[in-house]
Amino acid sequence: MTGGSARSVLALMLGVWTLGTSTAAAQTPAAPETAPPVGTAPQQPAKPAGPDPTKVVAATVPEPLELLRGAGDEIKLSDEKLVTRWAHAQATSTIRLTPQTSSRAVGRLRFLTEDGLAEVYPVLAARRDSAGRNWLQIRVPMRPNGKVGWVLDEMLGTLYIVRTALVVDRKQLRATLVKSGKVIWSARVGIGKTATPTPAGQFWIRERLKGLGNSGTYGPWAFGTSAYSNLSDWPGGGVVGIHGTNQPGLIPGRPSHGCIRVRNDKIRALARLMPIGTPVSIVN
Repeated sequence: MTGGSARSVLALMLGVWTLGTSTAAAQTPAAPETAPPVGTAPQQPAKPAGPDPTKVVAATVPEPLELLRGAGDEIKLSDEKLVTRWAHAQATSTIRLTPQTSSRAVGRLRFLTEDGLAEVYPVLAARRDSAGRNWLQIRVPMRPNGKVGWVLDEMLGTLYIVRTALVVDRKQLRATLVKSGKVIWSARVGIGKTATPTPAGQFWIRERLKGLGNSGTYGPWAFGTSAYSNLSDWPGGGVVGIHGTNQPGLIPGRPSHGCIRVRNDKIRALARLMPIGTPVSIVN
């Protein structure tokens, strides 16, 4: 090999070696400029967010309590407008003020209404406690109106769903039934006198009674609500009903002892549309 050829080959070899060294250097990560502090714990992955207790669980979710995974998790089961869940009692258990076995008693679950039908409890929310138990927040039919409490989930049966809601406007003397946000029924009504007013508040339908009393006084259909009038000695305990009438000329008006009267043709239509568990808002 000539001297020039030898130098060319050597240069070529040096060039290849230099390129390889450069490439290796480029693929090797640089050492950190600052070493992490001694004893620093590795970062833990973020804990998955729990359910949002401000948004009602969709009616399409078949087992909503399965959304409760950790202590303190809470879900909203009813908004009493578009989705309302309710259940029958499975035991005559104590209803607690808060979701704790040590909490003060509010009342007791019962199997039957004043008329002997299965009692109905709207279920508003659910919460899991530190022992892994699920509690249900319910509305309670009792005096005074408006009671709310908590029971363990096994004390109630199947959660049923309704998408209807009834609004009774005492000022306008009108009742309106809404389903999935759309008005499907409306009628003028008669309500309580000044001395025996129809109570305002958030209630629900507990009973459907056909031909109550067989006298025509209550029309062809009557609905028992969770509202109680100020007449505690009234037959049946003063439960406020929504029913037909044999005095349609008094509607609209304020002729009753607290019940809500509807003309018979309208109450028949309502009976086809309004199921048990429907929330009832009495306003104004």
